[in-house]
Amino acid sequence: MDRADDLQLAFDTSALAAELALAHFESGVSATLKTDGTPVTEADRAVERLLQDTLSEARPDDAFLGEELGRLGKSDRIWILDPIDGTSFFSRGDPNWRVQIALEVQGTTEVALVTSPALRRCWWATRGGGSFESSWPREEAESKRLEVSTTSMLADARLDALDDASRARLPRSVARVPASPLPLVELVRGEIDAFLVERYHIWDHAPWILLVEEAGGRFTDRTGGHAGNQGGGLYSNANLHSQLLTALQYPARP
Repeated sequence: MDRADDLQLAFDTSALAAELALAHFESGVSATLKTDGTPVTEADRAVERLLQDTLSEARPDDAFLGEELGRLGKSDRIWILDPIDGTSFFSRGDPNWRVQIALEVQGTTEVALVTSPALRRCWWATRGGGSFESSWPREEAESKRLEVSTTSMLADARLDALDDASRARLPRSVARVPASPLPLVELVRGEIDAFLVERYHIWDHAPWILLVEEAGGRFTDRTGGHAGNQGGGLYSNANLHSQLLTALQYPARP
C-alpha cells in the first residue's frame, strides 16, 4: 500500500479527531484517574473511538493499538493511537496537548503524525521521506522541513530531560535548557540537542521516534535498541548520540 495514501489518511483522520478534541478542550472537561494513576477524560475515549472508527472504515484489515481502547485486530499493519497526549495539560486548559498517530508495518514505524490543535501546529514524517512542520489546518501555510542540530561537542550541547531524576543523570558539565512542554518539537527544530525521557508507552514514543530519525537524529531505548515499547530512552542529534549513550551508561537494562 502506498505510504502517501497512508499519510493522507492519517491527515484526514487526525483533522476530524483534532476538531473533536478541540471542541472538548474549549468547553472544558475534568479528568479522573485510571487504575495506573494517569489522568483520563471523556474526550480521550471519544477521540480514540473516532480515530479507530475512521481508520478501520478505510483500512478494515488493519489492527489498532490505543491508549484508551487497547488492541483491536491482528495484522502486520498496526495504527498506534494516542488520542490526547498530555491529558493533564488538556484538562487544565493548557494548550500543550496533541493528537498522535503512527502506522507500524511489519514492526517498523512508517508514518507519524502529531497534531496540536490548540497551538495550531502539526508535525509529520514518513520513513525515508523526511520530517515536516506546518500550521494547522495544513492548508494555511507551506510545510517546513525539519532538521536536528549539528552540535558535535558535549561542551556546547543543550540538553533537556523529563524530570529531576533524569536531569541528574545528564553530564554535569553540559548546559541544561529550561524545561519545555514540547521538548521533542524543540529537538526536531534543532533548538536543543537531546532529550532524555525514561518513561511512558509506545503510543507516546512511536511517532516521535520516526520524526526525530527523519529529521536526522537518533533514538535509543533503555535496552540499547530502537523500540518505542521499552519505557522511553534517549533522543538526540546524530553527532552527540554516541557520546551521550556512553555518559548515560546505556543500555541501562538488559
